[in-house]
Formats: sequence, structure tokens, C-alpha cells
Amino acid sequence: MSKRPDCLVRRLPRLLLLPLAACTTLSTPTVEQVAYPQVGEVSLKIAEAEPGQHQLLDIGIVVFDDDEDESAARTYGDRVFAEVRDKEIRYLPFLLRKVLIESQQWGAVRVLPEADPSVDLLISGKILRSSGTELAIQIDSADSTGRSWLSAIYGDTAMLSDYPENIQFTPSRPFIPSEHQEPYQDLYEKIGNDLVAIRDTLSVNDLQTIRDVSTLVYANDLSPESFGHMLATNDAGLLEAASLPAKNDPMLARVEDMRVRHHVFIDTVDEYYGALHDEMLQAYIMWRRHSYDQQEQLVSRKQEPISQDFFSSSGSYLTMTQRYNRFRWSKIYQQEFQELAAGFNQELAPAILELNEQVHGLSGTMAEQYIQWRRILRQLFELETDRI
Repeated sequence: MSKRPDCLVRRLPRLLLLPLAACTTLSTPTVEQVAYPQVGEVSLKIAEAEPGQHQLLDIGIVVFDDDEDESAARTYGDRVFAEVRDKEIRYLPFLLRKVLIESQQWGAVRVLPEADPSVDLLISGKILRSSGTELAIQIDSADSTGRSWLSAIYGDTAMLSDYPENIQFTPSRPFIPSEHQEPYQDLYEKIGNDLVAIRDTLSVNDLQTIRDVSTLVYANDLSPESFGHMLATNDAGLLEAASLPAKNDPMLARVEDMRVRHHVFIDTVDEYYGALHDEMLQAYIMWRRHSYDQQEQLVSRKQEPISQDFFSSSGSYLTMTQRYNRFRWSKIYQQEFQELAAGFNQELAPAILELNEQVHGLSGTMAEQYIQWRRILRQLFELETDRI
């Protein structure tokens, strides 16, 4: 057997280190993320007494948009979790809905696939960042007159104590939803408190105007020819009632009848989003916990100092082995996390399918069904009007 030259033996450890160092660098890219304002510790303001009728505004929360910044997308490996995000935009609005209902400050609160002309106050949201360690959402809200209530970014940070210690649920140790505390509860409660604070700055007349205008906006959506002249824009750029039909007006009675039918439909839609939330809860907690662990691992690896002596020494075989093991296990963990995301999507596919299946004889996605339903009500209103 020929003998290997000593110079090659001496050079071998150093040659091995170069690709390992490159792999380590590529696996943990330096990403400068935007720092979003944090809500801190919040306590939900629950109504001590039943609010006045004029304060019980009906709220619609539109399914969120997803607009994570590019740096966050790179952190998650070119948005390999796009399907998870697609489910999140339906899941997170329902968490806000639960908080608003718990506050006992409002009328009906529903999650909707599209903006709705029948509600008094409409809330929309955009997910800026979502992981197991941080959540940031842009919230915008306006009432039926066009008055802006909120346009702000809400951010919150989770801790390890916000998650179950053990997420390996078994028949002998089942998942119990009531024992789960939402990691970003403070964020939703802050939004709820801000909405109440804004409402409390409005006069009784302002709030009554909102309710009157929402009735006319919905009537105008049904029949612009009949009700368009009753709405006007004031000097502040807000909608107001130029005139109101008499309470015994038969046309107004038909509008109210259509509105009741519409609310039955959107109540059904809201129930579907509630069922989706319940279906997602366990898997989503597991996904978030794994996301938390991955983020913490990335942070610890970025903070670990790298000695330059290591790269110039040929006697650091033990250190080289340790670094290689860390790199190898990080890749294994990343693969497991991706598999978890894929399993999460597969597990929830039937729930999403059910959400998009026919409701009241309609077809298409929930948003498409919503549009169809509004079209049907307009046609029905026209038919009933023609008969008179």
C-alpha cells in the first residue's frame, strides 16, 4: 500500500473546516428584522354594566391579509410555510373576535370573508410577522360613516412559559383546549381596549348616527335607486343621513327583513370560522412551539462567538466535530419543522374544504359564496319591490 504524503495529512483538517464554515454561515443568514412596537402586559377592560343600546355597535372582522416583510420570509426559508400562513389569516381574526365578545362592550361580533355593508364597525388586519416568538399585526378600523378608529401596528412577544411544557399529546394525556392560554393574548386585549377607548370619546349622537348610516348603507347596497339620495357626505368627509325614512315605511321594513336574512347567513359563516379555529387549535399550538424552539436556536447560534484561531489551527478536531454536529442537527431540526408544517396543512385540509363547501346552496370559496349571497338578496329585494 502506498503511503499518503505527510503534507496531505497535515492539510486535511483545514480543508475540511472550510466547507463546514461556509455551511454554517449559509444556514444562519444575518437578517436585520424590523422592530415593531410591543403592547406589553395588558388587562382586558370588561364592561362593569351593560352598555347603552347606542354603544352596542355590530362589528365585522374581515379575514386578515398576510404581508410579512422580506427579512422574515428569508428567515423561514423562502416562505416554505405559505400554506400555514393561508390558514392563519382565518385563525387570528377569530382570536380577536373572542376577546371583543369577552369584553361585553359590543353588539354582534363576526368574522367575515369580505367587507360587509351591514355592520356598524369594520376591522381589517394585515399580518406583518408571525412566529412562535413574535406576532405583529397592522390593524385598521372604520365605522359606517367612514370615520377611522384605528390604524396602528400591534406587536407582542411570547415566552417559553406561554406554551405547554409537553406537546406530545396522547390518549392518556389529551389536549384540553381550556388549559391553553393564547401566547399573544395581550395583543388582542390591547386592540379591544383601544376600540372601547375610542368609542367612549364619541357622543350619543355620534354613535346613533353610525347606526343610522349603517342601515342606509346596507339599504343603498340593496337598491341604490331607492336609497342613494338618503346619504350625503358632510364637510368632514363623513357619511351622514341626509334624510331618514319613516319608521313605518314599508320599503324600510323590507330592508330590515333582508338585513335579518343577511345576518343569519353571516352568523353561519362566523360559525364556520369558529369550527376552523377549534380544528386548528391543537396543531397550531404545536407548530408555534416548534417555531419558538427554532427561533431560539437561531438566536443562540448567531450570538455564539467564533474564534478565528479555530480556522488557523490544525489541532482543533474536537471543536470541528462539535460544530459539524451542531450544523447536522440544525438541518435535521429544520427538516422536522418543515415536515410539521406539511402535516399541519394536511391535518387541516378537511376543515378548510368544509369551510369552502356549499353554504345555503351556494358554491365556491367562502368569499365567493358571500358575494353570491349578496347578489341573491339584491335580486330578491328587487322582485319583492316590483310586486308592490
